Amino acid sequence: MGARWRSGAWSTGGPPHQGNQHRNRERGRRRPKRLNDAAGYGYNLTEADHELVAAANEVLARHYKPFWHTVAAAIRGRDGRVWTGLHIGATVGRLSVCAEAVAFGRALLDGDGSIDTAVAVRHPKPDEIDRELAVVPPCGACREMIVDHWPDALVIVKGPAGGLVKLPVRGLLPAPYRR
Repeated sequence: MGARWRSGAWSTGGPPHQGNQHRNRERGRRRPKRLNDAAGYGYNLTEADHELVAAANEVLARHYKPFWHTVAAAIRGRDGRVWTGLHIGATVGRLSVCAEAVAFGRALLDGDGSIDTAVAVRHPKPDEIDRELAVVPPCGACREMIVDHWPDALVIVKGPAGGLVKLPVRGLLPAPYRR
C-alpha cells in the first residue's frame, strides 16, 4: 500500500505520526507536531528570551543601513551564550547573507554551534508608517539551516494575537528538504 495524505502529512499507514515518535525520544523532549499543538499557540517568553530580542534590536539599531543591513538576529546556544548577526545585503539578491546565518556562523566559530532559541528582527521600510523594529520569522532557507543543525531549536515569532511566542522550528518547516 502506498503513502497517503492524512491529517496534514503523508502517511504510510499505522497510527498518525508513528514514524516521528522515535526521533522525539532520541532528542530527549517532546516537540509539538504542528504550530497550534504547543500550549495553545507557542510557548511564553522567558526573561532570557526578551534579552535575546533586545540583543537583536540593539545590533540593528546600531548598524541599520537601508538595503544593506535591514535584519538582525540573535541566537542563544544551549549553554546560554548569545551570538548576534547582521543581514549583509548585496546588489545581486541571491548573494545576500541572512542575519541568522551570520549569527549561526559566529556560534560555530566561537562556541559549540548549538541553537536553543533564535530570533530575527527587521527594520521598517522607508515608506512604512510603523517605525518600530519588528520580530519576523526566519526565511525558508534559514528554517532549513536551523532544522539541519538543531531540529529541536525554538524560534521567537509574532503570535496570532500580536504578542511574541516561541515555536519549535520544525513547526515552521513541516516538510524539510532531504537529500
